[in-house]
Amino acid sequence: MNEQPDVKIIYTPEDSLILVVDDTNTNLEIVFNILTNVGFKVITENDGERAIKQVEFQLPDLILLDVMMPGIDGFETCKRLKENSATCDIPVIFMTANSDTPSKVKGLNIGAVDYITKPFHEEELLARIKTHLQLRNLTKTLEKRVLERTSALSRALKDLQESQLQLVQTEKMSALGQLVAGVAHEINNPVGFIHGNLGHASVYFQDMIKIIDLYQQHYPNPVPEIQEEIAAIDLKYILADLPNLISSMKEGVQRIRNISTSLRTFSRADSDRKVYCNIHDGIDSTIMILKHRLKASEDRPDIQVIRDYGVLPELECFIGQLNQVFMNLLANAIDALEESNVGLTYMEIEANPNQILIQTILTEDKNYILIRIKDNGVGMSADVQQKIFDYLFTTKPVGQGTGLGLSIASQIVVEKHGGTLEVSSSIGQGSEFIIKLPI
Repeated sequence: MNEQPDVKIIYTPEDSLILVVDDTNTNLEIVFNILTNVGFKVITENDGERAIKQVEFQLPDLILLDVMMPGIDGFETCKRLKENSATCDIPVIFMTANSDTPSKVKGLNIGAVDYITKPFHEEELLARIKTHLQLRNLTKTLEKRVLERTSALSRALKDLQESQLQLVQTEKMSALGQLVAGVAHEINNPVGFIHGNLGHASVYFQDMIKIIDLYQQHYPNPVPEIQEEIAAIDLKYILADLPNLISSMKEGVQRIRNISTSLRTFSRADSDRKVYCNIHDGIDSTIMILKHRLKASEDRPDIQVIRDYGVLPELECFIGQLNQVFMNLLANAIDALEESNVGLTYMEIEANPNQILIQTILTEDKNYILIRIKDNGVGMSADVQQKIFDYLFTTKPVGQGTGLGLSIASQIVVEKHGGTLEVSSSIGQGSEFIIKLPI
């Protein structure tokens, strides 16, 4: 069932101010008495120029305007009032002894709402005034209703966007958590076997070396066939290199374990309450995941990540969500650095290396943790900085950016943790994002 709006126009003369403009004092006096007798507030002027100045000083609710006046006539006065945004909505009723149609059409085209022909009757004058004041009040009421509805719709739209962001974030982290759980299960078991068996293999190898040494001590001159095989396989090199080979295998397996740990740390599923965590672990796990983008390529040297960590207490937070913030900010920093490299040679980039500085400090009052992530990339204009956290805003080409990353990051920091996320940047000088989190 459609609800019809109940619009009531409450009209009382005492609430209305009327400006009467006429060059004849007798007419002014007659109209003044009629209007004040029924309770209207009335001000009078006897020419157009003074009327315009009076309106600028005090806005009336309605204007009764004589057409034929010395100086600027009523038509010109009305035209100037309608050209002014502050006075254009005030209803103007012309008072004239000239009732010909062309004059009426001209006045209405200029912006007048009605005509009253002199000599006028008191009842007609009051009826027309009351009608247009009611229309004026109705317009104001409807405008107010429109503003209220627009404001409500804007709030509803903002709430919907925030809900969408929350849904995107929840689904993203849920999918990532499931993926990581599966990957960790598939990787950790065989990697655990390899890691454990490499220790045994190293011990077995050392035992074999001892046996070989004993054989060589007691049988320094083996049969020709054994000597040929020793030469063929280069036994001396194998004995020297195999420990290095096992060591590098151990290092590779440990890197796989570190990556798996970083993935689990990064995508840690948040419960419905905050938990105490080490912020540095979250940052380090994010850097580990992005390591493939930081490594050197044929086009540029590696991107230097400088960590300037302060001594911080554990923070009660949703660490999985904060890790998503770190991921967005660091990935954007890498994008900015790669964009700044366009058109530069390897040597030119090497002379001014790409850098990301990550600094964490405790504020002097020890109530907040500050996390600064700064790059020396392309930077941003002031206009972009104003919009950078807006929903769906992106500076990246179609297909490369959704406009959700920084909007989600801002929501996580501000709404989920009661902190702030700010940006400071200038074109060609890089960008710095500052996260402030309450302890």
